[in-house]
Amino acid sequence: MPDRDHEPDELTSPATGLEEILARRYLTTDAARPDTVARRHTVGRRTARENIAHLVDDGSLIEYGQFATAAQEQRTELVDLVTRTPADGLIGGTATVDGRACVVMSYDWMVMAGTQGMRGHHKTDRLIDVATRLRLPAVFFTEGGGGRPGDTDYPVVSALDVGSFRMWGALGEVAPRIAVVSGRCFAGNAVLAGSADLRIATPDANLGMAGPAMIAGGGLGQVAAEEIGPADEQAANGVIDILVDDETEAVEVTRRLLAVLAPTAFGADHVEAADQTSLREIMPANDREAFDVRPLAETLLDVGSVIWLRERWAPELVTALARIDGMPVGVIANQSSHLAGALTSDAATKAADFLELCERWAIPILSLVDTPGFMVGPEAERTGLVRNASRMVNAGSRFTRPLIGVVLRRGYGLGAQAMLGGDTHRPILTVAWPQAHLGPMGLEGAVRLSMAKHLATLPEDEREELVRTSTDAMREHAKALNAARVFEIDDVIDPADTRRVVVGMLRRAG
Repeated sequence: MPDRDHEPDELTSPATGLEEILARRYLTTDAARPDTVARRHTVGRRTARENIAHLVDDGSLIEYGQFATAAQEQRTELVDLVTRTPADGLIGGTATVDGRACVVMSYDWMVMAGTQGMRGHHKTDRLIDVATRLRLPAVFFTEGGGGRPGDTDYPVVSALDVGSFRMWGALGEVAPRIAVVSGRCFAGNAVLAGSADLRIATPDANLGMAGPAMIAGGGLGQVAAEEIGPADEQAANGVIDILVDDETEAVEVTRRLLAVLAPTAFGADHVEAADQTSLREIMPANDREAFDVRPLAETLLDVGSVIWLRERWAPELVTALARIDGMPVGVIANQSSHLAGALTSDAATKAADFLELCERWAIPILSLVDTPGFMVGPEAERTGLVRNASRMVNAGSRFTRPLIGVVLRRGYGLGAQAMLGGDTHRPILTVAWPQAHLGPMGLEGAVRLSMAKHLATLPEDEREELVRTSTDAMREHAKALNAARVFEIDDVIDPADTRRVVVGMLRRAG
């Protein structure tokens, strides 16, 4: 028998070639680039590897293509490529976040300004394919300058056969995609960010379909990178879903989003809820008075679970991802503090986008209704209102996940129907609070329309008095209790009972 006391120790006597592998692996790390990392830190930024390390569970990353280098051996010595282009500027692999498997990718600005190399594209394609086959959510840090023209080892003419964009787009049909944008994100990098389901960005982010060089090359003049798609503009137009303070917060919000997607066991002990009786007093006594609907929603939902989306765009409608009794839920609500909660063209688009997102992510929706209907008039129509309002109605009619409607105060016209997926019987449950009113249009408008010929024959003072008394009468008729009496809605409930009712229905829906 062999003498085991004299057998080689695998830990202290590396196998042939292991020293080279370990040395080459070290060259791909931040530790091998202290000066470059220091410059990155000097401008208040983190490295790609630091962001990934913050996001994923310690030791869980299984990296793909760590030894890849830029495809430029015809113009650059291999030793330089190994030291200057680690991982070809695209770090990625599979990992876990709070125990849940995912794919994570990040362009590395410290390698050729985060540009997209041909081997980097191959790596991206490989990881997207893995995410698609395993149905794993994917997080992509997309900072970078777009396509890289200097990869001489791959003979190309147009490079239009690159499959990364198509594959990334198709992944959204089977798994969630989250993009994190900080610093410069132009051209192909921006398309990947824009194609994600949600985009999180820092204030210093610039997101554009072309960077300064491409703009100048197209004869459009010289512009600074800071002028192209700054974060505040992109948040205001709905491109950016969540604007955060810095990369640290961006990663924390990403972790929270992934947590919303994770299933939670029935009756999770850690769930915390606010005092529900406060909902009885949360609405203004004057039903014409505007109020912020967000604290109301946050009272209904699990404490600390709410992530508001696209807050700076179309603020007359708010959307959020959250949990209720540990279960994932999407929230859509009219915001009366902006345009009285009327649904504009942008609000309808925002709602349709959100309905489609929750459909893809298999998340039920809680709709909190308080709207006078769609915004109307010549100015509203110039925004494409008919197209966008109809798209919202279509998205609701196609929504296959559980939808629960709660009419808080005003549920008028097609706007209210759109908030409820098309009609009051489209949700699996439609309830109203005691002070709610429902009608085919705003009550005073309905009076003036139905009585137009008669009103035209009256003196102004008599006309306005008749409008007032008729509106009061119609208001009494439009009470939620009357809508429930004729079974246009399912129930009128105590506001303090809303959470229990919503939770009960979502549990039953599975």
